[in-house]
Amino acid sequence: MELNVITLQQAQEWAKNWNLKKLEFFATRDLKAFQISERVIQDVTAPQRVIDIRTYLGLDEHMEPHLMIVGVDADGNDLIDYQNGLYIYNFTKPCPTYCSKSVPHING
Repeated sequence: MELNVITLQQAQEWAKNWNLKKLEFFATRDLKAFQISERVIQDVTAPQRVIDIRTYLGLDEHMEPHLMIVGVDADGNDLIDYQNGLYIYNFTKPCPTYCSKSVPHING
């Protein structure tokens, strides 16, 4: 399997956690942005059928935020097909923790 790939089951679990616990998360933590590696952008956009990307928010079992990334086809459908190299990617770093250190800041 590719680097930074998660299973559909894991993505669904994290998305469900986000939907159920996002208010609890924001009551105790701050989330401003996500940093996405160049490798993930290259990997998710490599297949020819991908014309856009879509992101989904998730929370893992430790209440850590995740931004899950999938390719999108011309009809607006998520492209998830592990046997054909169409994966769900998760290699994002949340801000705070991974924030810009130089000015100007978009959300400082």
